[in-house]
Amino acid sequence: MHYSSNLKKRNIRNHIIYPLILTVLFFVNAATPVYILGCLTRGLVALSIALISALVSLSAAIMGLKGRLRGDENSGWWVVSSLILLIPVAALIIMA
Repeated sequence: MHYSSNLKKRNIRNHIIYPLILTVLFFVNAATPVYILGCLTRGLVALSIALISALVSLSAAIMGLKGRLRGDENSGWWVVSSLILLIPVAALIIMA
């Protein structure tokens, strides 16, 4: 029982909270006024965050697929991470 509780907490931290950090950084950057960073810098930061997020999302999706093929019951957490990490990419496409 104790092991399962720690595993669930670790999965939530690693697969939900950490990916949300990139998403929050993206939206904080988008909400920053232009006169603070400048238009070019804000755009480059947003592009960088979205690119990093896309690459990590692809890695998470691959890890989830490998886990699914091996029969790992925790492979769904990787899919959740991948979907959370795709939010900045979709937001960048919508905002562009």
